[in-house]
Amino acid sequence: MSLNSRKKTNLSIWQVIIIGIAYMTPMTVFDTFGIVSKLTEGRVPLAYLLALAAVLFTALSYGRMVKLHPCAGSAYTYAKNVCGNNIGFMVGWSSLLDYIFLPMINSLLAGIYLQTLLPEIPPWISILAFTTLITYINCCNIKILANVNFLFVGMPVILMGVFVYLVVKDLDTAYGSGRVLTVTPLFNGNASILPLISGAAVLCFSFLGFDAVTTLSDETDKPESVIPKAVFYTALSGGAIFFLAAWFIQLYYPNNAMFKNPMEAMPEIVLYVGGRFFQTLFLIGILLNTVASALASHASAARLLHIMGKNNPVTAPVLGYIHPQTHNPLYCVLLTGFISLSAIFFNLDTAVSLISFGALVAFSAVNLSVIVKFVFVDKQITTLSDLFKNLVLPLCGLACVAMMWVNLDHDAFMLGSIWAVIGISWIIYCSVTQREVMISE
Repeated sequence: MSLNSRKKTNLSIWQVIIIGIAYMTPMTVFDTFGIVSKLTEGRVPLAYLLALAAVLFTALSYGRMVKLHPCAGSAYTYAKNVCGNNIGFMVGWSSLLDYIFLPMINSLLAGIYLQTLLPEIPPWISILAFTTLITYINCCNIKILANVNFLFVGMPVILMGVFVYLVVKDLDTAYGSGRVLTVTPLFNGNASILPLISGAAVLCFSFLGFDAVTTLSDETDKPESVIPKAVFYTALSGGAIFFLAAWFIQLYYPNNAMFKNPMEAMPEIVLYVGGRFFQTLFLIGILLNTVASALASHASAARLLHIMGKNNPVTAPVLGYIHPQTHNPLYCVLLTGFISLSAIFFNLDTAVSLISFGALVAFSAVNLSVIVKFVFVDKQITTLSDLFKNLVLPLCGLACVAMMWVNLDHDAFMLGSIWAVIGISWIIYCSVTQREVMISE
């Protein structure tokens, strides 16, 4: 039984969007602020607007492909159907770096946060308990996960709202309303463009996960209509949260002068605005945000494993299995949980570097799939509207992704390339032994 063969779990568009926002981890804006403020010379909100515009081009391409192929699998499915099995396998194989390692990173981060809150508990116990909880919830019906995520996304967003209130109150008391009613966070008199582009390239990685909602196509009623909107609104909603939070942080901190460590400014940002107690609450909020991201990324990873696994005759009996009661890919959920436990032994920097490579491969593949399908296969370029929709927009998406490729960490590129070589080797092996890499859906 496959996810495609049943429609018993129909997620609403808002449930899908909540899962997507959870995947993106909205509170990451506080973690990256000091870094990007230095890069952009105090124009983080404007850099977020540029990053959002860049991401929306690729979101449009995802929407185009979902309408053609309204089934789970995301970039893997689109590349396979448009460019063939081997290309599809390579895109899916590379995307696994993004989907598989993010749940592990969330487990690792949870261990770090819990170690801060409960220092007497060894990190490996925290990671084990956290991963077990996330895996158990993912073993339940997907609607339970969506509703739980609503809580874990809502509470951190409320804390961010309290942060905004404290900023406005503090500035209004100290300087008057003139300090609050200003556009300085957006335009501070600096007209240089290159620092903004560098900052936007870094911030684009904050949006990783907006595409993950496409893996929920099989659990959504009328996915060809719901999922394109959900992809776009997930990116837009995440961008709005990032922008508003960055606006008020920049309002309070016009530059990095107040930070002892701008590279890890989040604790100082919250401490100066709300005091020690609010800092503790915020740390709990970040932990809840990590839970939400872990639930969403775990669900997406399991579904990509299911789609790729069911198309291989060797793995289909296990990875293609769907639980008859909960209607989820049970063994894929358990496998994702098992991989997440490797956070006990893994280094955070190495794991993070692997995610970026997989995401950029997926983004590039989806934009290229739109061009190949509509320009070269269907030749829909006879009118200006077709030319704009089928060529100009995905080319803009590719240009924005190229900007991210240029700014990709060297270790990420090297480790991702090694992973890709392993995938290519598997394709060559299958060709030599006259076996198919995967069978048709």
